Amino acid sequence: MTRSNTITIFVNRKTADVFDAVLDCPKEIMSDAEKDDDGWWSFTTPRGPAKMKFNENKQLGILDHLFVDNEATWHVPMRVVSNGEHSAIIITLFKPDNLSDQLFDERMKEMEKIMENMKQIIEKT
Repeated sequence: MTRSNTITIFVNRKTADVFDAVLDCPKEIMSDAEKDDDGWWSFTTPRGPAKMKFNENKQLGILDHLFVDNEATWHVPMRVVSNGEHSAIIITLFKPDNLSDQLFDERMKEMEKIMENMKQIIEKT
């Protein structure tokens, strides 16, 4: 059975603003992030080079993406859900087969920090 972890953060911004801000967040979170003509973000992580591409649908709040680094490939469902004047960002991460439980737990701690950083970036814009 595959392990997974779902992280939800609440953002004090309207859904449309949150959606657009998330699409721009890679350049705010990773100082060397660059987006190519095909929509792939490339940047450096503590484990080396990585890339990420969104498959988004603004009307439905879908920000699914593919994240690839030297360690694993992650297919990541991500949603922005309206809550009146505020929003929730919900992300689910499934443990890649080649990752140990210990590494998965470490990556989830890292992801929680990234999500909190993203919240701060979105709320200040």
